[in-house]
Amino acid sequence: MLLLLLLLQLLLLQQLLILLLLLLLLLLILPLLLRLLLLLLLLLLLLLLLLLLLLLLLVLLLLLLILMLLLMLLLLLLLLLLLLQQLLLLLLLLLMLLLLLLLLQLLLLLLLIIIIIIIRRRIITIILLLLPLLLLLLLLLMLLLLLLLLQQLILLLQQLVLLLLLVVLVLLLHCYCYY
Repeated sequence: MLLLLLLLQLLLLQQLLILLLLLLLLLLILPLLLRLLLLLLLLLLLLLLLLLLLLLLLVLLLLLLILMLLLMLLLLLLLLLLLLQQLLLLLLLLLMLLLLLLLLQLLLLLLLIIIIIIIRRRIITIILLLLPLLLLLLLLLMLLLLLLLLQQLILLLQQLVLLLLLVVLVLLLHCYCYY
């Protein structure tokens, strides 16, 4: 009986020793495990911060491209308005030129009538002096209008070239945003 008791105590002591060894081992490994876990968490946090920074940079770049595209579109709209204004001015000059041509034809007709009347009445000097001056003035006005028309055509061509350049630039920017 005593021997059995002693044997039980030895077994108990052995179990306690094993338990103590396991606890000691756990106390030794646990700080290392905690450090590894903390290091992994820090690495994950750094990776997440880098991803967020990259995403923010991409969003800022996209916003910048959208702003540039809007600016180009506004510039294009402004150029279209200028082009419309030039076209209206060109139409106005054409209308004035047509009116001057009509006036010149009327004047020539009047001159013809007056010459026919004057040949019969002999009051030729004053009117024949005035009519060529008036004709000359009308011709000068027509020349001036033609020059203005030419200048407007040149401005219109310049604006068309600028408009084409802006359209190409907007298309290139759109392709860049798309890809």
